Amino acid sequence: MSPPDAEAGTAQAAAVARTADRALVAAARHSAGRTAAVLGCTLGAAAAALAEPAVLGHTLDLLLRRAPSGPAWTLLCAAVIAAEVLLDAAAARLTGEIDGRSTARLRGLALTGLLRTAPHHAARHAPGETAARLTAHAAEAGKVPAAVAHAAAALVPPLGAVTALFLIDPWTALAFLAGVPFLVLLLRAFARDTHTTIARYQQVQLETAGRLTEALAGARTIAAAGTAERERARVLARLPELSAEGRRMWRVYGGTTARSSTLMPLLLYAVLAVGGVRLSAGAIGVGELLAAVRYAGLAAGIGAVTGGLAAVVRGRSAARRTAALLALPALGHGRARLPEGGPGTLELRGVRVVRGGATVLHDISLVVPGGATVAVVGRSGAGKTLFAAVAGRLTDPDAGRVLLDGVPLPELSAEALRREVGYAFDRPVLIGDTLGEAIAFGSGPDPGPEEVRAAARAAGADPFVRRLPHAYGTRLTDAPMSGGEVQRLGLARAFAHAGRLLVLDDATSSLDTVTAREVERALAREIRPGTRIVVAHRLSSAARADLVVWLEGGRVRATGPHAELWRHEPAYRAVFAAGTEGEEDGERGTDRGAGQHAQRAVEQDPAQTTGQNTEHTTGQTTGHNTGQGAAR
Repeated sequence: MSPPDAEAGTAQAAAVARTADRALVAAARHSAGRTAAVLGCTLGAAAAALAEPAVLGHTLDLLLRRAPSGPAWTLLCAAVIAAEVLLDAAAARLTGEIDGRSTARLRGLALTGLLRTAPHHAARHAPGETAARLTAHAAEAGKVPAAVAHAAAALVPPLGAVTALFLIDPWTALAFLAGVPFLVLLLRAFARDTHTTIARYQQVQLETAGRLTEALAGARTIAAAGTAERERARVLARLPELSAEGRRMWRVYGGTTARSSTLMPLLLYAVLAVGGVRLSAGAIGVGELLAAVRYAGLAAGIGAVTGGLAAVVRGRSAARRTAALLALPALGHGRARLPEGGPGTLELRGVRVVRGGATVLHDISLVVPGGATVAVVGRSGAGKTLFAAVAGRLTDPDAGRVLLDGVPLPELSAEALRREVGYAFDRPVLIGDTLGEAIAFGSGPDPGPEEVRAAARAAGADPFVRRLPHAYGTRLTDAPMSGGEVQRLGLARAFAHAGRLLVLDDATSSLDTVTAREVERALAREIRPGTRIVVAHRLSSAARADLVVWLEGGRVRATGPHAELWRHEPAYRAVFAAGTEGEEDGERGTDRGAGQHAQRAVEQDPAQTTGQNTEHTTGQTTGHNTGQGAAR
């Protein structure tokens, strides 16, 4: 890694760490009352634990002298012990509630950050990694607020015990303090080593989860290729490293425990020896010796802070993994609204998009008339999908502006943007319990049953939906569907939420040619009129568009009617010749035939073809004069 890259990585890690700490503070505030109660219970239990040796020692002296107040002090001992037990139990119950609430809060914050960012930023993390960050790591981080309260309270007994030792007899206290520097060094080394090993363990865990999710998503491909064993080896390739990091983590913990287990008895024996000498000299009594030994045990319990410290270290490390989702840049929104009745005029001014340090879209400037259907064509890698993402603000350009009916897209409120601008994709994800809910899913008022069925008819989905056992009430999990059927439902969802701009990103790629043309006709006649941006691979889609935007290498090579480009640009014709090679035979023959027909028409009568195209364009533009929106 070069020095600038290393500095950028360090700065990013520091930013994520700050974000993680802010998220933990937010989680603690979310359960502030309960956290305060846990702190109060643990401090009360600690106070009871501190009072117990003194009360027990004094009670023993009273009983040995047969003092009349002995029984009363015995009851006081029982009350102190009962208070400690009850307060510990209350703290344990509240801790479980805090852990759950804090985990839910952190997951909510991380999920909000994930959903507010642009899709290409969210794609930085593999699905498996994202799932691990939102589940296991968020749960571990959610333990931090209560763990901090417990760790803070855990310091009270040792510190109070040392103070009590000084009050009972300074020499016993000094005997104990002689070993404290070794204990401090032990805890410091534990915190450092634990942080390092846990960070490595969680990173390997994330990468393994990502590989597993990839394998599950590609199960059919793996089965068809017969590479199950190879994929199993790939998923489990880092398992030895994960095991090694886990063993290293437990070695650190076990080594610290073993060393503290050796140190603590030595401190107790030192206190007991000095206390015995002082007892024989008459400086302290039997009860005071008992209290001194008990206080030495409490003081030695500073090693118990190790467990709380480990929980905090693990939680903070996990919080940084979860906070990586919070640190994703948000796709902010303004408060502006679109003018009423706007036609959906889309304007790009000097739009430039950079990905991975390379410019993918180069200074694109063009105006799409309201109500027009624009086909975006080009070879693979030309930037069509990124153009479509910028047009409807799934991402922002690195330079330039995009305006809809004169309003810059970043200035629109999220509600206004997604109500009037939407998408249909090549591989839509259906959300909802039933097919009807999946079609109705979107921003704004939910469409009624009739509107859902009308949208499904327009998308060619109604016939196969009606054949299902419960039609539109069929659960998604009970509806086996082909890629084309899923794509039709995605189109239906888009049509059911029609606004003034609709972006079809290869949204008919899985449909046969006849169905695709039926959808195009329905889009022109049955859906709310508006502007359409169509990422086109079929020649027929480009031929039916009012305007073609031809991309090459991230630049607009040419714009104009399909017939004009087909007539004058051999390279334009070559785009479709290359694009049809991978299609199914029936579609390839149909589109190739359409292309040959269009080419012959241009060669025989250019004026007639131009006139036909103009008539087609005018008709579509007239029919689409108010705007079209889409599915969310």
